[in-house]
Amino acid sequence: MRITVVGDGAMGTACALLLAKKSDLEVSLWCQFAENAEAMRRDRENRRFLPGISLPPSVSIESDVACCRDADAIILAVPMLYLRATLTRLVASGLSPRVGLPIVSVIKGIERETSARPSEIVKEFFPQSRLAALSGPMHAEELAQEMLASVVAASEDAPVAEMVQRWFSSDRLRVYTSRDLIGTELGGALKNVIAIAAGICDGANLGDNAKSALMTRGLVEMIRLGTVLGADPRTFYGLAGLGDLITTCVSPHGRNRRVGHRIGTGEKIHDILASMVQVSEGVWTSQSVYALAKDRGIDMPVTTEVYQILFEGEDVTQAITDLMQRPLSAE
Repeated sequence: MRITVVGDGAMGTACALLLAKKSDLEVSLWCQFAENAEAMRRDRENRRFLPGISLPPSVSIESDVACCRDADAIILAVPMLYLRATLTRLVASGLSPRVGLPIVSVIKGIERETSARPSEIVKEFFPQSRLAALSGPMHAEELAQEMLASVVAASEDAPVAEMVQRWFSSDRLRVYTSRDLIGTELGGALKNVIAIAAGICDGANLGDNAKSALMTRGLVEMIRLGTVLGADPRTFYGLAGLGDLITTCVSPHGRNRRVGHRIGTGEKIHDILASMVQVSEGVWTSQSVYALAKDRGIDMPVTTEVYQILFEGEDVTQAITDLMQRPLSAE
């Protein structure tokens, strides 16, 4: 089976490495820019996003969309911010909406303008494809080094989830299946917002007690919104919810936690974003989640404060005060 990974960032590269270990899979990594593909073919390494990890000869590195047109399955590993533009380009270049084409998203975000999940956007372009999401605690840096991990392959089409499970499973990576595509995608997106708040706790030296409480109450918010949007609340207690939340809030690899940490030490968000090579999905997801919560009347105080810090210039000290002085209630 020919599989093309769309996106040459850290996660796309890690996915290509994982898939290349299967002898029955032919793997291509598609780069949007020809110069990136040329550099990676020359160095056999993604020095910009995943330095120090060698790419085996079995991974074909391409910039021609022909590798997407000829694929039997596609893995989408681009930032949410660029997903719609990437799909538009692929379709314009001749990638046809084939019936039954498996398309797997490893994207963790919600579109700003529409509040759509990755699979909902994919369905607009490829309405007859077979959709799945791979999510959970899965930092690309650790996956590429073959460190132990467990993740979830979710699809409303059970055979597709099982197929993705087979592709990625190994003695270093355990993959579970789920039918809750909505909850799996939302878990991956919503935890990024809470991770920014957790980073702020670290940067402001608020302590372990505060961070633990914030993560716990953040999980409550994830469940509240997810349930309203049609997810199974049990999903948020699993790898795609709590598991991913823990990793993102504590790991030094977490971009969203790092953004929050810098905010907590007094840096401004526009300076932080200008200095970053990779995209912090939680920044933009906070806009979507804040709008969704406001529109649906869902109480999400942690998310609200993150949004106000990022986009309304609220002071961190004021945000902490607002959270701590909310009316007392039962848990």
